[in-house]
Amino acid sequence: MAEEQPNQPEQQFEIQRIYLKDLSFESPNAPEVFTREFNPSVGVELNTAHRTLSEGIYEVELNITVTVKSNDEVAYLIEVKEAGIFTAVGYPDEQLAHLLASYCPNIIYPFARELISEMAVRGGFPQQLLAPINFDALYAQHLQEQAQKRAEAGGDAAEAPKH
Repeated sequence: MAEEQPNQPEQQFEIQRIYLKDLSFESPNAPEVFTREFNPSVGVELNTAHRTLSEGIYEVELNITVTVKSNDEVAYLIEVKEAGIFTAVGYPDEQLAHLLASYCPNIIYPFARELISEMAVRGGFPQQLLAPINFDALYAQHLQEQAQKRAEAGGDAAEAPKH
């Protein structure tokens, strides 16, 4: 029989819902953009955010803006705000932060990718397939930047005059 540790709460993770919060498509130079040669250059902005809805219940939001230009003119712009509600109970703070900043966006991303591709086609443009994103690497980079900022702030404090 395995020993139970009474101080360790049982970990629970559940996807409650994935949903679209906001979607925008703009093609400011239509219909002229369709009469010229299409030489696309793609820019992608990505942001994530999360908030506590109630104890153990979190909303994670993924915001993606795709700007496609052709010959230095905006061909189209797609903004997607896809979100999910997740239950995460019994996780230490460090693991919970990783879940909300990396694991959950990784679950939401395929839904946003599909919407972006579909909206490009509906706008009369070729399918726009976004590359996979390594949210673990982005989270690790964020942690490294935060540690560097703390070290720099600590360095400034060490240089303060002594009393």
